[in-house]
Amino acid sequence: MTNVSHYLTAAITIVALLLAGCDQPVAQKKQKKDRPHLVETALVERDDIGIAQTRTGTLKARLEVEIYNQEEGRITELPFYEGDRVNKGDLVVKLEGDLLRAELDRATAKRRQAELDLKRLKELFAKKLTSDEALGRGETELAVVRADEAILKTRYGYTQIKSPLDGLVSVRNSEPGNIAERYTHLLTISDHSTLITEVNVSGLLMSGLSVGQAASVRIDALGDSDYPGRISRIHPNLDPASRQGVVEVELDPVPEGARPGQLCRISFERSIGTRLAVPLRALRRDSDGEYVFIVDDENLARRVSVISGRRFAEQVVIADGLEPGQKVVVRGFLDLRNGKKVKPAGGV
Repeated sequence: MTNVSHYLTAAITIVALLLAGCDQPVAQKKQKKDRPHLVETALVERDDIGIAQTRTGTLKARLEVEIYNQEEGRITELPFYEGDRVNKGDLVVKLEGDLLRAELDRATAKRRQAELDLKRLKELFAKKLTSDEALGRGETELAVVRADEAILKTRYGYTQIKSPLDGLVSVRNSEPGNIAERYTHLLTISDHSTLITEVNVSGLLMSGLSVGQAASVRIDALGDSDYPGRISRIHPNLDPASRQGVVEVELDPVPEGARPGQLCRISFERSIGTRLAVPLRALRRDSDGEYVFIVDDENLARRVSVISGRRFAEQVVIADGLEPGQKVVVRGFLDLRNGKKVKPAGGV
């Protein structure tokens, strides 16, 4: 009898354990079912929406002068090299000018002789000892030799080329002793105190830009820093194929290390006014159209149909369907459905 009681007690204990084991997953499943769905939300509000564009360009000196010779001759002096600083008025190129100097001296002597001859003719004419025709020829002769002298003086001046600006020599294409044919590019002088870049900008953005407006400039060679710039010129015409126009941006001031030829990135921003907008990731689509999930006061997810407008960076304008102050779901869409209990985590 004792053994029967012992076996009966053991059997009851095993059954109880089995029943307890069966109830535990049910309880866990029920607990998991009641757990709120975690979502991240964002506030619907009216915001100042702007268009932003970044364009790449190349820095260049605003003022850069190429020096060409206007007279042919042997180069006798070329004192400056690439990187040398020159001042306005410095002699940068000298050509052999002995022949022109001699011709100029001869023209000067002829001019002086013509002046003396005309003076004597005037004295004779006053005494009525010469004719009007002779006096006229004397005046004409003086005018001709003066013109010849002026031409030779100008040509001789071309043998000594002076810098037209303060700047740096950026190109040197010849050496003393070389024969420079007429109109040979000998030097280039650049003013690095003002650096600009020209970039192509869409007509949509150009309509909101103006001369003097600020722009952000990033120079790849100088790292990730942004430098201040301003729009110095806007070209009036757009390219009919690309619908883009040229905008000139000036670095103001020029940062240390900036040089012509460096790649730069120009960022423009233009405000288009206040619009009702939400993060772009909140907008969903299916066969019924565009929609978002909002979270109501009872923390229930509600599907709301919307009509979206233009997109700006990470935002999208909502033309209809939402009101300021509502909360839209931006993350946590997996298994989310209309009427489901949610719990906002992060965001607003």
